Amino acid sequence: MTKPVLPACIRRAACLLLAGSLLFLHAGAGAKEEAWPAKPIRIVVAFAPGGLIDIIARTFQPRLNEIFGQPVIIENRPAAGGTVAEGAVARAEPDGYTLLMTADGVPANPHLYKGLSYDMFRDLQPVSQLVRIPLVLLVNPALPVKTVKELVSFAAAAPGKYSYASPGAGTSNHLFFEVFKDMTRMDMVHAPYKGGSPAMTDLVGGHVQALLISATLAVPQAQGGKVRALAVTSEKRMDSIPGVPTFAQAGYPEFNPHQWAGLFVPAGTPPALVARIHEAFAKAAEAPEVRARLKELSAEPFMTSPEEFKRNLRKDYDMLGALIESKGITR
Repeated sequence: MTKPVLPACIRRAACLLLAGSLLFLHAGAGAKEEAWPAKPIRIVVAFAPGGLIDIIARTFQPRLNEIFGQPVIIENRPAAGGTVAEGAVARAEPDGYTLLMTADGVPANPHLYKGLSYDMFRDLQPVSQLVRIPLVLLVNPALPVKTVKELVSFAAAAPGKYSYASPGAGTSNHLFFEVFKDMTRMDMVHAPYKGGSPAMTDLVGGHVQALLISATLAVPQAQGGKVRALAVTSEKRMDSIPGVPTFAQAGYPEFNPHQWAGLFVPAGTPPALVARIHEAFAKAAEAPEVRARLKELSAEPFMTSPEEFKRNLRKDYDMLGALIESKGITR
């Protein structure tokens, strides 16, 4: 039986219809890809409301609302040094709608908290460091020392007699003071507190003799004369306390740790979305009101590539892990 032959005009119309349908489907798929973000974006903050990381997140929030064209929601998930928030984001859908903002304790956490339900390198994708804050070495003004080297000599002359405070065992402040002790062979006893504010209170009161703390907390107290600042870990002197030398100027150029806030997404988030999130935060970090607020906090924008951030995390993970194991530090 001979198949019917369609007239040429009908065949041409059918071809045009098919081509138009394919073009529509392709355009629709592209539109769907380009629609992100199509709903609110959630930033899970690993610390409590009012803390430094929370303040940084809320500093970025208004400008991010504009850049994304969607509401940016801050969700605080404090507990266990940030591991609760890290685990929640590690288990979230990798669709660009759940972000993690946390602090420099991330690379130490796997060594301090055994049996975590996630692997930081396998389950979290680093996006960028966002902000960094120098540390300041403080002493009680009654202590007869004016320089870092004088503190080292003073403490070395009476091993175990004097103590230094930290916001808690296993915090970066604690770990980096231990690094400095190893560098200088200085023997001071660790006095852990439940946060930076009570540690500062006891330093002012003379119950402890030294404290390595973020410039955010240190600068107001140093400016008020309640504590004596000996050195800062920044590359150059801080405008807010210009009389205080850097550690390099004080004779310890290899000691330059910073506290930081960093951004992560769940592993498996498409690279294109990671790039767009990175671009949005980089743009927000350049906003005058964001930079002004960060300066008030003695912080500075410090964006890195995802690759650089991951390399730094691995380096700190290895270094801090060795330190924690050698000293038997637990939380």
